[in-house]
This record gives sequence, C-alpha cells and structure tokens, in this order.
Amino acid sequence: MNVLKRIIDAVRGGALGIAELISEGNGIEALEHQLLEVQDNLNLVKHELTEVMAKQMHASREIASLKIAISEKEQEVGAALDRNDEAQALVIAETISVLDKELESEQQVHTIFLGHVSRLRAMVSKTERQIKDYQRQLHMVKTTESLQKASTAIAENYTASKGKMHSARDSLDIIQQRQQRALDLLEAEEELEAQTGHKTLDERLENAGITEATMSANAVLDRIKSSRS
Repeated sequence: MNVLKRIIDAVRGGALGIAELISEGNGIEALEHQLLEVQDNLNLVKHELTEVMAKQMHASREIASLKIAISEKEQEVGAALDRNDEAQALVIAETISVLDKELESEQQVHTIFLGHVSRLRAMVSKTERQIKDYQRQLHMVKTTESLQKASTAIAENYTASKGKMHSARDSLDIIQQRQQRALDLLEAEEELEAQTGHKTLDERLENAGITEATMSANAVLDRIKSSRS
C-alpha cells in the first residue's frame, strides 16, 4: 500500500500542526503544495477504495451464488438417497465438497476485502479531517500574515507621514518667523518715521508758530530792510 504510506508520510499521522510545519522552514507556499500532494494521494486512496469495494461486492455475490449451488446439490443428494442411489449421491457430494472449498476461499477473500475497506475508509475519513483542519489553520496563518503585513505598512506610512508632517511644520514655523520679522521691521520703520521723520519736524515748527507763510513774510521783510540800509 504505497499510496497509504505516502499519505501517512505526508500528513505525518496528524502529529504536527501548521505552526510546527512552518517553523521547520517549509513556509506557507511549501505547506500549500504539501496539502495539495496530500489531497492528490487521498484521491488515489479513494479510487483504490472504490476498486476494493467493487471486489468485495463481487465476492459477496460469489458467496451467495455458491451457497445457492451447494443448497441445490444437497437437495440432489437427498433425492438420490431417496432413490437408494448412493453412488449418484456420492458423486454429487464430491461436487458439493469442491463447492465448499470454493465457498471457504471466497469467504476468506471477502473477509480480507472487508477489513481492507474498513481500514481504507478510516484512513480516508481521518485524512479528510486533517486536511480540513490544516486548511483552516493555514487560512488563519495566511490571514494573520496579511494583517501583519498591513500593520507593518501602516506603521511605516505613519512614520513616513509623521516625518513629513514634522518637516512641513518646521517649514511653516520658518515662514511664520520670516513674516513676523518683516512685520517687526515695518513696524520699527513706521515708529522711527513717526519719531524723526518730516512729519514730526513740521509738527514741531507748527507748534513753535513757524509756518511756511511766516517764513516767507520774514524773508520779504529782511529783503526790504536790506535794500533800505
């Protein structure tokens, strides 16, 4: 039973779980391939099980046919004995003896097939359960791995975005500082102009009673005085 041996070797008798198989370095893809091989082997076993069941059914029919034949021959022996034809009864009894041996042989074959079918069915059932269990575990492992990859990508993107946000904030602070300095300079210039500029001088002259009109009149008066002397 090489097929059974391959299944036992592939499934490892159910002794190892998904985590252990992956930890052995097989990886998820290798494990998926292994499960496919197990499924292929299981299909071979199912095919062999079908053939063995067919042989068992054939043996059952042979046994039934031999039993009928033996029963009929036994009736013939009885009829011969009723006729006091013991010689004929002995001939028929020899035929029954051959049929008995064939029946015994077919019953042994049937018993072997019956045990074989029972073992194959148990193996198929066990393997199917293990395959389903491994597939569920494999799905969980793949889902977990996908979540881990997604979490890692999110964390990396967050870190990168956080760095960019810091860089943008720093640039914004620099711009705001530059603008503030420009506003401070403008305010200082306005304050200086207010304190020392032309407007302030005019205001002080006006407060002293000196206007442009007064200065012009004085100039005219000085010119006339100079011409009279």
